[in-house]
Amino acid sequence: MDDSDDDIPIASLTAKIAAAPVVKSEPKPPKSPSSTPAKPPTPSSPSASAAIPKKIKKEANLTDKYPGLTPDEIAYKEKLKEIKRFAKIEKQQKKEKKKAKKEKKRQRDDDFESKPQKEKKVRTVKVDMGPKKAKATDKTQRLAQAMKAFLWWNAETPPEGQQWSTMEQGGIAFPEEYVPHGVKMLYDGKEITLTGEQEEAANFMAGMDKNGMHLGNPKTAKIFINNFFTDFQALLGKGHPVKTFSKCDFSRIASHLEEQKMVKKAITDSERKMNKKAKDEINFRHGYCIVDGHVEKVGNFNMEPPGTFRGRGEHPKMGKIKQRVLPEQVFMNFSVENAPPICPVPGHAWGEIRHDPCVQWLGNWKENINGQDKYMQLAAMSSFKGKSDRFKYNKAARLCGNIEKIRRDYKKNLLAKEKGLRQLATAMWVIDRLALRVGGEKDTDEEADTVGCCSLRVEHMTFNPSNEDDSLEVELEFLGKDSMLFKQTIDFGSELYTNNNGMGEQVYKNFKNFCTGKKKTDDIFETLTPSALNDHLKSLMTGLSAKVFRTYNASVTLQDELAKKEKVENWNSLTVTQKVTNYNDANRIVAILCNHQRTVSKAQENALESIQTKLNTLIEQKKVLKKMLKLIAKAGDLSMIPMKKSEAEMKKAVDAALENAKKMKEEAKTDEEKIAATKADAEAKQLRKDMGDSKFSQAHLWESVPTESQVANKISLWTGKIDRMSFDLKNKDDNKEVSLGTSKINYMDPRASVAFCKRNEVPIDRVFSRTLRDKFNWAMSVEPEWQFCYEIGLED
Repeated sequence: MDDSDDDIPIASLTAKIAAAPVVKSEPKPPKSPSSTPAKPPTPSSPSASAAIPKKIKKEANLTDKYPGLTPDEIAYKEKLKEIKRFAKIEKQQKKEKKKAKKEKKRQRDDDFESKPQKEKKVRTVKVDMGPKKAKATDKTQRLAQAMKAFLWWNAETPPEGQQWSTMEQGGIAFPEEYVPHGVKMLYDGKEITLTGEQEEAANFMAGMDKNGMHLGNPKTAKIFINNFFTDFQALLGKGHPVKTFSKCDFSRIASHLEEQKMVKKAITDSERKMNKKAKDEINFRHGYCIVDGHVEKVGNFNMEPPGTFRGRGEHPKMGKIKQRVLPEQVFMNFSVENAPPICPVPGHAWGEIRHDPCVQWLGNWKENINGQDKYMQLAAMSSFKGKSDRFKYNKAARLCGNIEKIRRDYKKNLLAKEKGLRQLATAMWVIDRLALRVGGEKDTDEEADTVGCCSLRVEHMTFNPSNEDDSLEVELEFLGKDSMLFKQTIDFGSELYTNNNGMGEQVYKNFKNFCTGKKKTDDIFETLTPSALNDHLKSLMTGLSAKVFRTYNASVTLQDELAKKEKVENWNSLTVTQKVTNYNDANRIVAILCNHQRTVSKAQENALESIQTKLNTLIEQKKVLKKMLKLIAKAGDLSMIPMKKSEAEMKKAVDAALENAKKMKEEAKTDEEKIAATKADAEAKQLRKDMGDSKFSQAHLWESVPTESQVANKISLWTGKIDRMSFDLKNKDDNKEVSLGTSKINYMDPRASVAFCKRNEVPIDRVFSRTLRDKFNWAMSVEPEWQFCYEIGLED
């Protein structure tokens, strides 16, 4: 052991030196070559402490060793040396004791049962190879770091009216050209030969799920099929024998497409790496641009491939064929000093080149379904989007200082004699309290019949749906944005709408009056237009709109709900998971206010069903454990205790099946062999799932008869598992039909969520995904006590 003092605490040495008596040194006898040094006593032995102040012999030799020092100083030096040596011995013993404790703990099973021990690894001596090299990062990681390094909120802003000064981009990536497969469709039992473009369109219909949301619903199926067949006939041309959709048979093409899916699943690891490399090359070429000298991520750089237009709800154009977009239809925008991006499609060129720094888009084209402009823009995490988001939330915060004045204005007009003023005031109340959008007239031949405040009709309101006396309830039901159903029963007489002069009762009377004597299809607000309502909103506050109201109400509601939860008596004793659940509860209230709903998918239903099944299994296992505990406690018939079955054979079979499937994939050359490999892989994965289920079903058992304490401990463990799983199931079930993400992304000020996490020591990744953390990077530096208020709105 070396004489280095680096690991010896100075305070400890000083204390030992102070405690030891000072002994005058004596001459130490010279060492003979054959003399053997005495073994130093260990700190734990009785003589250890006595060895430290022991008299030092042969003072003359020590005087030679320490020339110029007094005997007391020499004694001090020798004593210090001895203390250091024994301290190192003591430290080594502590290390060995700690190591033995770890080894003992490792040998114990978590469930208090023995497990076969792993072979001890041979300890290798680490050789100092010099300074460590920095961890290797790939190109994507380096680009991500470069983008995070740019703090746009601290950078200089471009000249007024300009979005950027310089812009360099890589253009748009187009889908590969269609390669015909030659499988023929049948018409009235006869084969029909199709061109490549016609065959591609036939693929769209053949690939549709007959039981899906479009073809599985009789209403939407009729719309979808009519629109598709109209466009399909246009591709076939006049005089083509295909005249009626009911005689068309796409089953051969559907079978071929299904087989191709199976073939693609039989991909090997090396092929998967090659595909990823090709995808990365496209991403690096088109997915980034340089704006004013810094790197930005491009959002939608992949041109949408041709297909059928799906739409939402009962969209009148669902089923129409979206045509392939060519480079000639695309306008590219970049700075004049930069070279134009190379068109990636051979033999084609961009439709037009622009150098317009006043717009944010990089590319522009028109789609054929609705004739709308489509844009290639920067990603959600870009500085452009960040500036827009911060401006939006700050504008909503400015409403905090104007909301009382606005509410006084519309409350006064709720009682106005003039019907136009009363309708305007009632619409203002609805936008403020019910968070409805403004709405507008729709051409139902071109767009879905979605509704907002101004387009509410008498048929959307049902007064007193419960048929109770003196009821002030109204059932409001209509299709909102994206054809999402808005269905709420609103009690205008409740405290929510009457407290603090909320005037809910007067609003109910106004609605009654507006609907009296009208047909079901008549507008409720016949004197009000969206433009008139928007003009009125802007007159109250610069930039005010219904969306600003929604953003304001969402942010204030979240902040108020979180404040209520943080005032609960036992709040500080809650776990991080419980605090996150409380945050989600507040988020759900905001989502319901803004009518942010989602359709429950089959995958969600299956996941919830799986959790419920596991919960039921845990409950049954706990009952078995309790019976086992009674048997062992009463010294009953231990043969009645169920034992865990060996899983070694099943694991061996699963490993063999997976290895065989992998081998089949690597050796497959033909489509038939690849399909067989895919089936083998699916069977092997099912075996692995079955093994997992089997393992879970006997997780509460032992291979030998357990002790009473082992069973008691497992019962306690299972109780905790049941509580956590029940909590998780309830949380997921409550949120299954509510879109919490929409509120987070678009309406709730992210700074309120970040401040909540900081106040309560909740990791931000438990509330925001990585995508949202990148999108709202500008909000991450707020203080824990940050509040959504009027002063925040003055920052821009």
